[in-house]
Amino acid sequence: MPSSLNAYLRSFLFRFAYELRPNPTREWAVLLSFAGLVFALIMVWNVWAFKTVVDGGTLGSAATSTQPVFSQMSLDTIKNLFTNRATEEAKYQNGTYRFADPSQ
Repeated sequence: MPSSLNAYLRSFLFRFAYELRPNPTREWAVLLSFAGLVFALIMVWNVWAFKTVVDGGTLGSAATSTQPVFSQMSLDTIKNLFTNRATEEAKYQNGTYRFADPSQ
């Protein structure tokens, strides 16, 4: 490594080294500058995402069409199951099933 580059790196790292006398003004300025930069980047990304969606675009890859996860046979089976349950419920309500109450 050339000596000029080595000297530059040392002076650059020396600026961030902890001193015997801390400088709160500089540390707060660095902290607030970093927070402001991160906040500005977040705001820019949010505005970009909002404009993309408003203009009809998508974030990420567009969804691809897939085959349905259900079949008509499965739906018919479920419909028959609920029909049978409704028939049984009607038998309880119209008095076809009679139960003796053991508590009496």
